[in-house]
Amino acid sequence: MSRAGNIKAARQLFDNMPTADVVSWNSIITGYWQNGCLQESKKLFYLMPGRNILSWNSMIAGCVENGSVDEAFEYFKAMPERNTESYNAMISGFVRWERIDEAGMLFEEMPRKNVISYTAMIDRYMKTGEVEKARALFDGMQRRNVVSWTVMISGYVDNGKFDEARDLYERMPNKNVVAMTAMITGYFKDGRVEDARVLFDGIRYKDLVCWNAMITGYAQNGIGEEALKLCLEMVMLGIQPDNLTLVSVFTACSGLASVKEGRQIHVLVIKNGFELDLSLCNSLITMYNKCGSIGDAEQAFREMSGAGLVSWNTIISAFAQHGLYEKAIDFFNQMEVVGVKPDGVTFLSLLSACGHAGKVNESMDFFDLMLKKYGIYPRPEHYSCLVDILSRAGQLEKASKIIQEMPFEADAGVWGALLAACSVYLNVELGELAAKRIVEWNPHHSGAYVVLSNIYAAAGMWDEVTRVRLQMKEQGVKKQCAYSWMEIGNKVHQFLGGDISHLNTNKIHLEIKSISLQMKALVTIAETDLLWSGFG
Repeated sequence: MSRAGNIKAARQLFDNMPTADVVSWNSIITGYWQNGCLQESKKLFYLMPGRNILSWNSMIAGCVENGSVDEAFEYFKAMPERNTESYNAMISGFVRWERIDEAGMLFEEMPRKNVISYTAMIDRYMKTGEVEKARALFDGMQRRNVVSWTVMISGYVDNGKFDEARDLYERMPNKNVVAMTAMITGYFKDGRVEDARVLFDGIRYKDLVCWNAMITGYAQNGIGEEALKLCLEMVMLGIQPDNLTLVSVFTACSGLASVKEGRQIHVLVIKNGFELDLSLCNSLITMYNKCGSIGDAEQAFREMSGAGLVSWNTIISAFAQHGLYEKAIDFFNQMEVVGVKPDGVTFLSLLSACGHAGKVNESMDFFDLMLKKYGIYPRPEHYSCLVDILSRAGQLEKASKIIQEMPFEADAGVWGALLAACSVYLNVELGELAAKRIVEWNPHHSGAYVVLSNIYAAAGMWDEVTRVRLQMKEQGVKKQCAYSWMEIGNKVHQFLGGDISHLNTNKIHLEIKSISLQMKALVTIAETDLLWSGFG
């Protein structure tokens, strides 16, 4: 009964027992902490007439499960005797709550180690990036189970060692869905999307974690259409998505700027009762923002319960990206009123809002407020944004001075902001300086060469234009192609600059010519009407 969540009925049955044996006591104690009632487990434990080693182990596991690791260790130290399971429970607890050093010390003290002990320590080493130590333990194990293999493979994947993970996976005697899922994640991290799909399709019984790995992999690799298709297939098979599924699907919709599918997934959020999940709500706001539906983003924020710092930052950033300066400032003020303390991300969004609105003085005020009121030291991205604002306003000398006074070396982003403005305001001297600094950071940054060449061309300095182009050729720098995409009839079409591979390229070119001719005709008619109006 307690395992089924009916702890009240279990307690009633326990209380009505004429004499409860140690097994009954252990069962009710375990049942309480499994249902989140650790305090009641403690009360019963101290009332228990004759505890055995399983009673103590249950309390250790209960404290660990409920995040009370220090209390778990107190029970461990107070035990009259300990067995291997006692050590394993405590070591696993330390590893789970990232008390890595304590886990290591307890493992060394352990008189008899088994496969669970070794696996817990392998997990510990993998989490701290000590991959070689983990492998040494794994190789030294006399007996391994499927969990040992899976932890080792997952650890390799998490530490970016996919080749080692694949080699170990091929040696694994009995492959399970958990190991296969880890490999799917590894394939995606390695950019091997097709291999991930082949492995996924070969899994006979897929669990939700496996589906999520595939959907997340597609979304993170910019293949949003496949992520959406897979989510639909999963739902049609009767597998209910969880919050991780929906976050990944919102990421896919954001990448595709597909608000129609985003709204459909929003319905799933409501249908499955995930409206209170903050991370999911934040992804929902981001999705609406990136799809251009800022009104829906604001509505989603207003419907949230208990918005935290990340949520406020998400909506303020959305307003900033859409050039809604007044909205961004209004929500920042509301944020202060409800007692949510801003961070560097908040102020970066505010500076961005100032940039879109051309608010130079206000940007300087926010820059000062960040440090003087909240003690937040500006990072390179804050300086980059401020330099961009000043540069766009034509205050190039002031922008240059701020760069020189920065407490750290300016990166390519800061110099890039100045260089772009030098192109607009035709400041050759500062443009040369900015381009030189960018190339020092990245010798193959095509943008710096192109913009500097344009500055020289605008200034009539053709010898310098030739020199820059020759320099690009010598360095092997090529101008990056632009691309765009649009959604038509539930299908996303991508276009790359100069690419003619699209199936309907000829039709598209004919349509563009037709539109161009119509526009010219309208201009001609307007000019004719204007001409005749002079004779009226």
